[in-house]
Amino acid sequence: MQVSPSQISLVLCLLSCASSIGARYTPDWASLDSRPLPEWYDEVKFGIFVHWGVFSVPAFGSEWFWWNWKGAHDPEYILFMIKNYPPGFSYAEFAPDFHAQFFDPDEWADIFEASGAKYVVLTSKHHEGFTNWGSPNSWNWNSVDNGPHRDLVGDLGNAIRKRSLHYGLYNSLFEWFNPIYLSDKESGFKTQDYVAKKAMPELITLVNRYKPDLIWSDGDWEAPDTYWNSTEFLAWLYNDSPVKDVVVTNDRWGNGCYCKHGGYFNCADKFTPGQLPNHKWEKCQSVDTKSWGYRRNMKLTELMDLPSIIKDLVYTVALGGNYLLNVGPTADGVIAPVFEERLRGIGVWLKINGEAIYGTKPWRVQAENATVLAWYTSKNTSTVYAIFTSNPMQNTFQLSMPKTSDSTVVTLLGNPEPLKWAPLESKGLIILLPDLPFSPAEAWTLKLDGVA
Repeated sequence: MQVSPSQISLVLCLLSCASSIGARYTPDWASLDSRPLPEWYDEVKFGIFVHWGVFSVPAFGSEWFWWNWKGAHDPEYILFMIKNYPPGFSYAEFAPDFHAQFFDPDEWADIFEASGAKYVVLTSKHHEGFTNWGSPNSWNWNSVDNGPHRDLVGDLGNAIRKRSLHYGLYNSLFEWFNPIYLSDKESGFKTQDYVAKKAMPELITLVNRYKPDLIWSDGDWEAPDTYWNSTEFLAWLYNDSPVKDVVVTNDRWGNGCYCKHGGYFNCADKFTPGQLPNHKWEKCQSVDTKSWGYRRNMKLTELMDLPSIIKDLVYTVALGGNYLLNVGPTADGVIAPVFEERLRGIGVWLKINGEAIYGTKPWRVQAENATVLAWYTSKNTSTVYAIFTSNPMQNTFQLSMPKTSDSTVVTLLGNPEPLKWAPLESKGLIILLPDLPFSPAEAWTLKLDGVA
């Protein structure tokens, strides 16, 4: 039976109108965009992204393996299959080898906690359509019926929450080769059978079952938000879902929504604004610069080193963003030691310098070319942090933007002793630096109390 768009809207409207208590959001962007972002998200600043799925089995090229092989017919992927798998081998045949036999959610959670991250976002379903949980709308193409034979979303969520970290879920709206979706696409998205039978029921079940603090939507760009019924879903999410008061969403709810509608803005993968945006945003970045999923053929030169990651984190936070750093586990359920080393290195740096990251706000000036480039963050009205990501190689440091007073105190984070300083003629100050401690991250922070 074909389901009409009006029937879909009616069902979602009934869900979103089930309660009459408190402020209500209506299923339109003007109302939904007026919802204040839950405060926890801006406070935490740093999270871990985890791309894991059937694509982790071939672990070649990227997590877009299936599309590159069967959609784009990329010769590199075709040759890989010819060389390594028998004729007629299908993508679905990779799933039984997604064993996850070494997956220890507590071990993962320990690594994420040690990184200093305050939230974790796991792929519940990527564009391949395989769900990392027992979705009733994805028969035999999910991690409970196939592959690991366990609830990966639930197991990791329990471990994450035991450590008081926030737990978010990535969800791809479309599925590359789902025949119902392809039928809707063939109609020019005039039919919405896929949305009614698969996308929306699955997403609502995901929210009700796992109660994520964050929904990282993706796979939306081929169709407008009216096809996805995004506004109806978000009205239900914000009004009546079990996470209505805490949930955070991004901006990937249909073609034309990026950097315009939703909760915080992603705008694009690895989005790097040139100036302070006027809306809360997030930069998603991957330690492996060539892929979000695990690659067996990755090279060390293609991975971000620790100083590069810290520079990216500092830049993002100074411009008011959150930083979501991705690692791709193996099909066996292992976070590669090189990724673990990066994450633990971030945590070591944040133990000393986290005060300049967590719970901060952008300052009136985000950066200046001082003795070396310095990025600013701030807390309350008179505490400013100047983070520099290269060693000035001298014992004085000059900042021209802070306005000092007789009560100004300057310290180097990790060193409790106040530093000697003197005001410059008009504004700013010159600081006498101690010997800088060794930092594998190659970044240090000056804390300035009592400045404007």
